[in-house]
Amino acid sequence: MNIVTLLPFIVLIGAMFLMTRSAKKKQQAAAQMRDHMTPGTGVRTIGGMYATVKEIGDDTVTLEVAPGVHAIFAKNSIGAVLDDAEYNRIVHGATDDLTIDTPVVPDDASSLTEKDADETPKLDLGKKDEPKDEPKDEPKGDEPKDGKADGEPGAK
Repeated sequence: MNIVTLLPFIVLIGAMFLMTRSAKKKQQAAAQMRDHMTPGTGVRTIGGMYATVKEIGDDTVTLEVAPGVHAIFAKNSIGAVLDDAEYNRIVHGATDDLTIDTPVVPDDASSLTEKDADETPKLDLGKKDEPKDEPKDEPKGDEPKDGKADGEPGAK
């Protein structure tokens, strides 16, 4: 056989090897993360619920989701083990050591634009009402003298 005909198969086998290797590394990292759980540690489940670890079994974990409320989860359902500072920041809103570098966004847009004292008024391009003192039945300068508009029978 020619090497050119075997090249696509070699590339395919190499790609499959690399994909399974990275997936295996991710599984090992997740297992190692779950092994570092201890009672009292804050966790986030894969469903997005934050809780505190109370007991750890062989395949299960008992979590306290609210004071006095315990739930049993599979160890595989733990998405992340959080350090104490991050858990307290997320769950309890503790911002003692948190510094915000982003600017605060106002509730309305009026404070975002600065108005100068010498700013000229802008043109209003909205539709205005017709003046009320002008009679409507008299023909104007651009209307035909016979009072018939285009499209009416008998119009010139």
